[in-house]
Formats: sequence, structure tokens, C-alpha cells
Amino acid sequence: QVQLVESGGGLVQPGGSLTLSCADSGRTRINYVMGWFRQAPGKEREFVGAVSWSAESTIYADAVKDRFTISRDNDKNMVYLQMNSLKPEDTAVYYCAADRAFIVPDMKKGVMDYWGKGTLVSVSS
Repeated sequence: QVQLVESGGGLVQPGGSLTLSCADSGRTRINYVMGWFRQAPGKEREFVGAVSWSAESTIYADAVKDRFTISRDNDKNMVYLQMNSLKPEDTAVYYCAADRAFIVPDMKKGVMDYWGKGTLVSVSS
């Protein structure tokens, strides 16, 4: 059973950086695709990015491209979201999610098998 737990959220100033972590405490060691999503106050959840099992393929939403980077360490069952040049509009609860297939249209719609409970990122001066 996949059990995802996010950490690393907090308050950061505009222009700052933050790294989120996602741990699969279930240690299933199945070849899951991992994605990051976010939900800002009063808005719908949106796709941030995703990484394939081998990390050979990554995709990002236009809003975060060139600022955010997803990486993973399969030996540690960890996935990371490095966020640079943060903006107030990046303020949201960030969720990691897992799915068995790297299907871009489905991922962008949030069709994922497993979800964490989220971690709050606030970007404010």
C-alpha cells in the first residue's frame, strides 16, 4: 500500500527557494510515476509536474517551468520538488501523488492512484 507523506512546507519570501519532500512510507517499491500538484486558496487543484520511475522523463506546468525541478531517489523512496524564484502566486497546499502509468493528459487532470495529505507553502514578505 502506497502511503505518501509530504514535508518541507513553510513561509518563504518572494524570490526565495524551498524544497518539498515526499516519502512513500509504504515502501511498496513498485514503479510508480510521481507527480506534484497544488491547490491555492479558493482555487481548484492544479498540476505542477511529474517524473517517471526512471527519472528519464519529467514534465512541468508552464507556470513553474524553469523555476521548479522534480527529482527522485528510488533507493530511499523519496521524491523532491525544488522550488526557486518563488512568487506570491505559488502560495498553495502542495500534494504529491503516485500513479502506475505516465499518461500526461490524465496526470494533468489529476487522475492519480494515490495522494498525500499535503504541505502548505506560503510566499509572502
